[in-house]
Formats: sequence, structure tokens, C-alpha cells
Amino acid sequence: MIKVGIIGATGYAGGELVRILTNHPEAEIKWYGSKSYIGKKYYEVYRNMFQIVDEECLDDNIEELAEQVDVIFTATPQGYLASILTEDILKKVKVVDLSADYRIKDVAVYEKWYGIEHKSPQFIEEAVYGLCEINRDKITADTRLVANPGCYTTCSILTCYPLVKEGLIDVDTLIVDAKSGTSGAGRGAKMPNLFCEVNENMKAYGVANHRHTPEIEEQLGYAGNCEVTLNFTPHLVPMNRGILATAYAKLIRKADGSLPTEAQVRQAYAKYFDKEKFVRLLDKGECPETKWVEGSNYVDVNFVIDERTGRVIMMGAIDNLMKGAAGQAVQNMNLLFGLPEEMGLELVPCFP
Repeated sequence: MIKVGIIGATGYAGGELVRILTNHPEAEIKWYGSKSYIGKKYYEVYRNMFQIVDEECLDDNIEELAEQVDVIFTATPQGYLASILTEDILKKVKVVDLSADYRIKDVAVYEKWYGIEHKSPQFIEEAVYGLCEINRDKITADTRLVANPGCYTTCSILTCYPLVKEGLIDVDTLIVDAKSGTSGAGRGAKMPNLFCEVNENMKAYGVANHRHTPEIEEQLGYAGNCEVTLNFTPHLVPMNRGILATAYAKLIRKADGSLPTEAQVRQAYAKYFDKEKFVRLLDKGECPETKWVEGSNYVDVNFVIDERTGRVIMMGAIDNLMKGAAGQAVQNMNLLFGLPEEMGLELVPCFP
């Protein structure tokens, strides 16, 4: 049985970790860490856990925690883990970090986009970017630190990855437009996220400067073995959870001037995703919907070729708290400990 500790167990992503791991056949939560609710019963914070989780919330003493568990999930703000992680901790326990502290390999890029100094850059190179469908072979029993991808990035990268990898699109023309539910902003009280601010409203934010941009660029750059610079624009929509990403790019024409066919583009997606448990390539003509993946670890993807403009429109949908955070983190944990990747994650999407 894998002994688990969660720092940030009372945030939205932490709450999803608890929900998943409570029913995981090979995991047992030993530590419900929370700065705001120390001493309170966990079910008093999340009433859906009444008579399910009776344990008290503990502090975030990672040194003590590392002595008691096999893996620590850190569902914390950017900069937190980087400020406390040490070699001694990593010698004792595996860490899956849900923040951005170790996702970006260039520390200068991280510090520029996040506006903070990185306190432990010595661990950046070691950290494995935990997008399982792409980096599965790098997430092994020897891995000590996993950088769990961001929610927008997971959806955007998987939506575009096959066509970048196969060289079917001009990455210089790539634009990603994404919409997210309000849980993506976290559980903390913020005026822009109040009901009256969000309800019957839709808005763009982080225009031309959203922090997930360099993460998307870096990972797609690895896929295409090239430098990627793209436009990424996120939007807040009045729903609890879910992300829909719509990406646009020019298709690279063949030598005879014709565009890749629908069958060729579909074959590219099938090449990378046909055997993936959690990525579902939809049938022709179907556009992904967030409701189809809600509460699950699935990613739904599809595309449409616009022959008039020579572009392909790529679409993807995920649950931002599941595949975009906690579900993917558990997927990574399963790989770290040699378990079936889908263990504890075969949750049917909720509908309606």
C-alpha cells in the first residue's frame, strides 16, 4: 500500500486528490495538509466527505511528512515547493508537484513569466514533465520529482501534439484559444471570481502574458524539434469545471500544392492516441464538449480541416481538476510505483 501525503489538501485540486485516492486500491492518505484549516476535521472543510474522511487537517511540515509517506503531492501556489524542497527530502520520498515550479526547464523563463525568484533551480533538470501520454517512459521507479503539467497546457499540448510531431502544421501560425471554468482559479476568495462577477459573463484574461504560454511552447517545441512561439488566450466562462481549447494553424501543403487530407490528419492523431486509455479521438464531425469529460480523467480531441483557408482547427476538452490536475497527478503516481496507469482513475464522466 502506497502511503500518501498531500500538502494543499483543502484546495480544489487537493480535494480532487482526496476524492480519487480515497477509493484507490493501492493508496492510503496519511497526511491531509492545510495551512488554513489545521486541526479541523477534513469533512468540516468539504462536507461531501462527511462519514468518509474523519481525519484532521495537519500542517505543511514537509520534513516530518517525508518521514511518514512514500509520495507527497504538493497542490500549492507557485514558488512554495521550490522554497522548501531539499536533497534530503528527495532522498526519502517521491514528490509530485502540481504547481509550475519545475515544469519549465529554463529558470530565466520561469522567473520572467512568474515574477518570482526560483529558490531551488538545482532540481529543475531532474524533474520529469509529467504529461504521461508523451513522457511515460521517463516516469519510472527511479524518478524522484514529477512536474505535473498545468491544466491549460495539458489540454492545449495534447490537442496539437500529433500534428506538430508529424510536421503537418506550420507552428509559426499556431494560435490557441481556451476557455476554463472558475475552479481553475483556485478556492481562495477573489473578487473577480464572485458569483455576480462571473455569472452570465465571459471574459479573456492574461492576454499575451498568461503563465502557461511558455510551458505550451516548450513542450510543443520538443515535439517538433523546433522553437515554438504562439498566441495563447484564455477565457473565464461561468461554469464550475472544464477546459475547451480550440487551436488554429496553417497546414503544410504537399509538394503538389494540395493540403493533407482528413484521413491523413486523422491517421496522425491515431498514431499517438489510439492506444491511450485517457485520450479519445472523436468521430468525424463531432466537436469536443466539456460535459463529456466532466469528473473524469479523459481528454476528448478532434479536428476540422478548413480547405478555404488552408487551416486546421484542432479541439480538445478536459476536466481541469482531473486530467488538468489531480487525475493526472495520480496517473503519474501509478507510473512511479509500477501500477497500472489507469488504477483509481476509471471514472465515468458525469452527465448531465
